[in-house]
Amino acid sequence: MGKLFELLKKIETKPGLYLGSASITSLRMFILGYGYAQSEIGIASTETESDFYKQFQPWLQNRLSIYTVNAWDKVILLTCINEKAAFDYFFQLLEDFLRRDKSQDVDPILAKSYSSDTEKVA
Repeated sequence: MGKLFELLKKIETKPGLYLGSASITSLRMFILGYGYAQSEIGIASTETESDFYKQFQPWLQNRLSIYTVNAWDKVILLTCINEKAAFDYFFQLLEDFLRRDKSQDVDPILAKSYSSDTEKVA
C-alpha cells in the first residue's frame, strides 16, 4: 500500500506524537511535507499514494457535494465542528476512498460542469 498509509495509521492512533494534536490542518501539512521530502530524496510514490495525491480532493468534493477551490482539509472542516472532529472524520473518509470503485471516479471539471447544467434545468 505504501509507507504513507502505514504512517497515517500511526498518526491516527497517536496524533500528538506526530502532529502535536489531532488537527486536520496539521495532518494535511504533514502529508504535504511527507510528499515533498519523498520527492526531494528521490523516492517515488507508490501507485496508491499517487492515487491519493491526485484523486482524494475530487473524490471528496463529489462525496460531500462541496465544490470549492479550498484544499481537502478545509472541505472536511466545513462539515465538522472542530479540528479534532475533522481529523477523526478524515480517517473514515480515507478508508472509504481506498475502498472505492475507481471506475466511478469522475473528472472534477466534468463533475462541476454537470452539476451546473443540472442546476440550470431545475
